[in-house]
Amino acid sequence: MTQQHCILVGAPMDSGKRRKGCLMGPDAYRTAGLAEALRDLGHQVSDRGNVAPAPYVAKEHPKLVALEETIAWTEALADAAETTMKDGLPIFLGGDHALALGTVLGVMRHAKTVDRPQFVLWLDAHSDFHTPDTTDSGNLHGTPLGYVTGREGFDRFPAVDTPLPQDNVAIIGLRSVDAAERAALQETSIIHVDMREIDESGIARPLAAFLDKVAAANGLLHVSLDVDFLDPSVAPAVGTTVPGGATVREGHLVMEMLHDSGLMTSLDLVELNPFLDERGRTASLMVDLAASALGRRVFDRPTRAF
Repeated sequence: MTQQHCILVGAPMDSGKRRKGCLMGPDAYRTAGLAEALRDLGHQVSDRGNVAPAPYVAKEHPKLVALEETIAWTEALADAAETTMKDGLPIFLGGDHALALGTVLGVMRHAKTVDRPQFVLWLDAHSDFHTPDTTDSGNLHGTPLGYVTGREGFDRFPAVDTPLPQDNVAIIGLRSVDAAERAALQETSIIHVDMREIDESGIARPLAAFLDKVAAANGLLHVSLDVDFLDPSVAPAVGTTVPGGATVREGHLVMEMLHDSGLMTSLDLVELNPFLDERGRTASLMVDLAASALGRRVFDRPTRAF
């Protein structure tokens, strides 16, 4: 196993939706032993503490939740992500999924400086492809993929000079997409894999195809793992529970395949709301999944000669 320099970056962001609690996420991951789990695998681990948003003045908006605060977080996290990518493999500890407005922008900027294509694997029940104009809820945690792929309506956010190509995005685990978002997504070349497809043919096949694509392009791969990718029966600590999600084994298989590929260059762990957890079980499961992505396994699987 290749040893990594894993850099933990806390993002106690709680502005992407109305229900509060995700600001406690970074400390929950630390308490659940993320650093220790990665060190046990032989990795070097640094914890750079928590990012704070850029200065902002809060204002009431007729539709959007905490717009100014979310823009301020996007600015700060984009800078933090771009800087951290130069030093190792950043693991962003969320925080709600609006943090990916900044983390993905930052890793995209880094990819441009090293002249490699950026890819994004989005593990989520939702496509998060809205814009500030199309969201009915006003919750900006549903907009990151719309933002980084260059959809309109993000005028006050940091500029996305070179949008992420749609072909470089795969969303796996979908089971809650509203009509407007579905229509917009179907007009794109974004790979989207819903739970019915996973039920019919398994999760490994579409993931392997996407990873082959990343490898062929010598791409950098950002993985954004939302707690609600998992079924709420095993991961209850999320404010957006949708029944019928990935099982524990499906989650671990995804992470094990990511490790086997050697392609992951950055990771988000998002939407953990410890206020909704049961004795830390969701935080512990997310730590276990991160460990699988970085090499934990039950048995090694050497190639056998027959």
